Amino acid sequence: MSIDIWTFMNVIGLLAFAVVGSFKAIREGLDLFGITVLGTMTALGGGITRDLLVNTIPNALRSVTDMSVALVGVWLAIVLYRIFKGDFKNRYFILIPDAIGLSAFTTTGAIIAYNADVSFFGIVILATLTGIGGGVISDVLLGKIPTVLRDDFYASCSIIGAVAFYLSVQSGVSVGSSAFICSVVVLMIRILAILYNWRLPRFS
Repeated sequence: MSIDIWTFMNVIGLLAFAVVGSFKAIREGLDLFGITVLGTMTALGGGITRDLLVNTIPNALRSVTDMSVALVGVWLAIVLYRIFKGDFKNRYFILIPDAIGLSAFTTTGAIIAYNADVSFFGIVILATLTGIGGGVISDVLLGKIPTVLRDDFYASCSIIGAVAFYLSVQSGVSVGSSAFICSVVVLMIRILAILYNWRLPRFS
């Protein structure tokens, strides 16, 4: 059950983050190669980081599926841009697929962490890194301070979702159902944060 959910969430996350990375590249005026690089790195970065931390060869390097799905996401982003070019500056073009990707990848990270038999903090850290890793890499490649460090209620969504996953599993709920709970929690909190402009406190 958990493997099927992992595969589904992984595909959703790859597509969503490839679209997000490609949109960022298009907004920055990069050429087709730059769009492809940024799109694929945004899609694959979090998962590669997670796999290295659990001491396994990254899934993106062992299977052609991850890269293929990421490239489909890049192509999809270009098509969407061509169709909706007039509305492209709308912030929801990036925020909505980004929320979906964050939800999906936080969930895959939580499942991998659970199967690796790490601690509670290990689950939270790996789930969060999987969720935010691709976005951090894309921002660094664009020469920007990662969004997760300066704006939005973002990484907190992954942390809350990972905690929900852990508590659910510890309560006797199956890993598959706990993964579903995690994904819903992350997505709903992130959508609310976007709609209501939630921010963490700042100190000047």
